[in-house]
Amino acid sequence: MNDQKQQEVERLVQTYSDTILRLSYSYLKSVYDAEDICQTVFLKLLTAGVEFESPTHEKAYIIRATINACKNELKAFRRKLVPLDEAREATVQGIPSTDVLDAVMALPGKYREAIYLFYYEGYAIGEIAGLLGISPSAAAAHLSRGRKQLRIALGEAYEQKLST
Repeated sequence: MNDQKQQEVERLVQTYSDTILRLSYSYLKSVYDAEDICQTVFLKLLTAGVEFESPTHEKAYIIRATINACKNELKAFRRKLVPLDEAREATVQGIPSTDVLDAVMALPGKYREAIYLFYYEGYAIGEIAGLLGISPSAAAAHLSRGRKQLRIALGEAYEQKLST
């Protein structure tokens, strides 16, 4: 690999690995599966030979590729079966558990996608609509409904904490 290609690979990994991991984790709820998706997306990116118009186009391509890879993984994989005793002992490392993160992870996929892209990636509603292939009004509705469900879930969680 020449120096220019090596520098491009390093730039892509430094710029997008965290985004890909967080987005993959929001879909798959597994650090290990998210890491696999990260490798898959980078391999696709490096072998596809896609030319990007701008950094915004590059980021949108990577997010769309990540979403598609996660959906494909969920379709093909539908989770491995693990004995209940092993599942109790398993812990997720690397992703801190918080009430907010737990509440976001519990949202239905379409709401979780909108919340993630809006709050974690900073996309506007129109951009979210484009990334997800839905209308801007549908993206706004997903975001609004996701916020409402988060308000309810987090309100109950904090009320329970205050009463203990």
